[in-house]
Amino acid sequence: MRVKFAYAVSIAAAVAMLTACGKKQDGEAGAGASAAVAAAAPASEATIVKIGHAAPLTGGIAHLGKDNENGARLAVEEINTQGLTIDGHKIQLELDAQDDAADPKTGTAVAQKLVDDHVVAVVGHLNSGVSIPASKIYSDASIVQISPSSTNPAYTLQGFKTTYRVVATDAQQGPALADYATKALGAKRIAIVDDATAYGKGLADEFAKTVQASGAKIVAREATNDRATDFRAILTKIKSVQPDVIMFGGMDATGGPFTKQAAALGIRAKILGGDGVCTDKVGELAGTAVQNLVCSEAGLALSKMDKGADFEKKYVDRFHTPVQIYAPFTYDAVYVIVDAMKRANSIEAPKVLAAMPSTDYNGVIGHIAFDDKGDLKEGAITLYDFKDGKKAVLDVVKM
Repeated sequence: MRVKFAYAVSIAAAVAMLTACGKKQDGEAGAGASAAVAAAAPASEATIVKIGHAAPLTGGIAHLGKDNENGARLAVEEINTQGLTIDGHKIQLELDAQDDAADPKTGTAVAQKLVDDHVVAVVGHLNSGVSIPASKIYSDASIVQISPSSTNPAYTLQGFKTTYRVVATDAQQGPALADYATKALGAKRIAIVDDATAYGKGLADEFAKTVQASGAKIVAREATNDRATDFRAILTKIKSVQPDVIMFGGMDATGGPFTKQAAALGIRAKILGGDGVCTDKVGELAGTAVQNLVCSEAGLALSKMDKGADFEKKYVDRFHTPVQIYAPFTYDAVYVIVDAMKRANSIEAPKVLAAMPSTDYNGVIGHIAFDDKGDLKEGAITLYDFKDGKKAVLDVVKM
């Protein structure tokens, strides 16, 4: 919503007056107009303010999109229960949740719909490959976009003043994985496979830069796609060059089968992946082969967050399902938007945008403050391995 309170009420009153004047009897018209004006903005009635959310709710990574949506919804419900007042007016938040299907074309259509819905800000998108093209639409509309999970550095390097994120970037995540490969594992021969998306390829590229700088050799570089299910041809080719480590840039829907098929072919190389594969779901998809996987997240583990246990309890009580990855980040993103609304004393999107650079907020994920590009000033990368099919913290790298 981007209209001023007084303007919104005056428009509602004018519409009510015109409607009332259409009645046959003057007395009825006057009475109807007074009632309509009273109904338009009674003192106790809240003004609805929409916050957009966009993520894949269908397709192979719908579980991650729903996790993100749940985190945002939990924050909206909490804030409404607590009560929110801006510029002396009672505010009722509404989550305008949209399915972008992890598809860039769908994502831009969703972005335009959210703009047309007059959202005050947007939490999303999940995927870098969707966040990046959608970001121009939000920029043109002067609407804040906070991605909870898009890690490709390009997202905040476009010169838009509307792009923010509450996770570390692949320029940090890729090197952390590469350092683990070359230093902790002592890998000298490394193969890289990515899913050809902005996220998967971007992460793989950042990983490759650090590997090459370390003196290790990239013995294979292959690409697949984010809908693939059979990786045996690629893996057979990789097996022939005998890598010490295989880095996979992609999501859990593909990373799980990739890891499982690698084990079935007798490949012993450790498999590394980024936050896209770093879910408990990948344990289900990879089966026992998941014990050969090490993955990273572009933030602290829930168990390492000071307020993580409290958030986890609230989340599970509300949705009766475990947190996947980035629900705490979407939750905090909503609170950051509301914090900007309070500081701007406005529900107008451009004014909320103007308040964003001075954000200084302590949330579930930790301290949130942004640099001049919209990236976190303080970030962390968490490395995990898997015990009994579940993620276990291996190391934390502060950035």
